Amino acid sequence: MMKRQTVPTLSKSRFLAGLHCPLRLWHQCYNRELASEVTPARQAIFDTGHEVGRLATRLYPGGVLIEEDYLHHEEAVQSTLTIMKNPNVPAIYEAAFLEDGVRVRADILVRLEGDNWNLIEVKSSTSLKNEHHADVAIQYHVLRLAGLAIKTAGILSLNNQYVYNGHQLDLEQLFSFYDLTDEVLASQEEISLELRWLKEMLAEEKAPEIRPSRHCKRPYLCEFWEHCTADMPDYWVMDLAGISDNKLNDLAELGVEDIRHIPEWFALTELQERIRHCVVDGKEYVSRELGRRLLEVEYPLYFLDFETISPAIPRYAGTRPYEAIPFQWSVHVVHEDGTLAHHEYLCLEDRDPREEFTDRLLQALGEKGTIFVYTSYEKGILIALMNCLPRCSERLASVVARLEDLHATIRTHYYHPRLHGSFSLKS
Repeated sequence: MMKRQTVPTLSKSRFLAGLHCPLRLWHQCYNRELASEVTPARQAIFDTGHEVGRLATRLYPGGVLIEEDYLHHEEAVQSTLTIMKNPNVPAIYEAAFLEDGVRVRADILVRLEGDNWNLIEVKSSTSLKNEHHADVAIQYHVLRLAGLAIKTAGILSLNNQYVYNGHQLDLEQLFSFYDLTDEVLASQEEISLELRWLKEMLAEEKAPEIRPSRHCKRPYLCEFWEHCTADMPDYWVMDLAGISDNKLNDLAELGVEDIRHIPEWFALTELQERIRHCVVDGKEYVSRELGRRLLEVEYPLYFLDFETISPAIPRYAGTRPYEAIPFQWSVHVVHEDGTLAHHEYLCLEDRDPREEFTDRLLQALGEKGTIFVYTSYEKGILIALMNCLPRCSERLASVVARLEDLHATIRTHYYHPRLHGSFSLKS
């Protein structure tokens, strides 16, 4: 079989993509135009990562930022080498290296005595994740080949137990460091083998054959998901709510991709069996209990929805990283005579809105009547408000007791083939 003479230079992110899915790496290198556009939500995650990264550098003051972007990596490498020669520079941010066909940018390199360095990768998450080990290990591999002596290598992430006092961020408390040096050293042989394997894969003329499955959404949705699933049947087996990886593998071995082709004898859960029957029959399912369940209400009826923000870096006193801060609510009220009213609240200022949010909400919800929500999200926010606003806790507890989760009701008593396995409100 013909081989390519050269393969694209890898980056840290491409290496990690290849470990996640070889086909994803292939598309990143050869078919980038097939990727879906970055959504605003995904871009917000990227922006959060950059914000946290910039803040983390303040833990290592006096450092120098390598300013060349990823399109000018060779220049960034030269800038890095120049800065490293200056013993008066205590740290380097976004240091650039290129070795063994892999480009990396180290978030923070801290200079130690005797030409030793600490390698620090900054993450906006609040815990150590499995993929973080390979992230640091591939950087160590490149830096070691570049001649650096790395004493400590690890992850600097956010501490979600830190409570902001409202005046000044305590960076020592805001961040937590996970020392991965031993794991990184132990994985270097494996990293070399994986890197060689990925290069050999990229040298092939044909893309690897990888079927889309649950891995495409872990730890987040692959940018080539829409392309790779374009030929999947309308009622793909992935639409079976809660189906396990093992069951998906079993169906793949049977050559079954369409829910309508699942054998009668194949073991499914009650919900999955309901989905299969609805798809096969082309009809919706309505349980005999649904009508009675929906009528077990007390008027007036309230239909409640919240909007929140969850800033990675706490913004208001008494809040933690990623704590959900409610800033908007909407409630429709249906009276027993059928009349409809609507109340709303929206905080337009940059301030902690929770107290005003709660006072207005309690006024709008009155003392009685069923309050419909969709999923338990609003319940969780109300319980959090009980903890931070003790003076309102008793009244908020009464509101929680009146909640009725329509998501749970629909999931139990209804299905339509067009839901495609999702019980989200939008579906």
